[in-house]
Amino acid sequence: MPPKLRRFAREIGQRSYRKLFLIAAEGEKTEQQYFNFFNSRTATIKVECLKSGHSSSPFHVLKRMKTWLQKNELKDSDEAWLVVDKDRWTDEQLSELHTWSQQKENYALALSNPKFEYWLLLHFEDGKGIQSSAQCSERLKQKQYLPDYDKGICTGKFTKENIAEAVRRAKQRDTPPCADWPRTIGTTVYRLAEKLIQSEYS
Repeated sequence: MPPKLRRFAREIGQRSYRKLFLIAAEGEKTEQQYFNFFNSRTATIKVECLKSGHSSSPFHVLKRMKTWLQKNELKDSDEAWLVVDKDRWTDEQLSELHTWSQQKENYALALSNPKFEYWLLLHFEDGKGIQSSAQCSERLKQKQYLPDYDKGICTGKFTKENIAEAVRRAKQRDTPPCADWPRTIGTTVYRLAEKLIQSEYS
């Protein structure tokens, strides 16, 4: 079956095409809420998060991405990102995702160690002292950064300024930049966030 072509309706005064950021994430809720926030910021990009259901292993994240790519067209100017946590997954499991991300220039992998909530925490503080997944979630709630975190994230808490701060803090920890994923506490989600921000104003 030939790939389907994505079409966007032309609106007066707007571009007929928006750069697509296709994201297959491990989480069922948090990552999708966060990245969908970028859709409300600009009309120059489109962020599409593939629904995860209850299958969150690296294998299933990659499978969802491959399935979409088999059925749809990804333009050279579009980008496809895998977003996963280190958490309990082995290096062997994550290596498969990294290998896939090296196949094309517009494929990429963003990983948070221990999990995505560490990236969220960096919007509000430097994340010092974090050693586990549980600590990430606890600090988001205890410090009132995201007090209702268990029920979802309030995208109103995220601004252009604190996203830029999160990028700066994550970059500072990722020095020198890792070739695949952080082996200690850290996150490379900043690389995706930077691309999203840059594309908003391109």
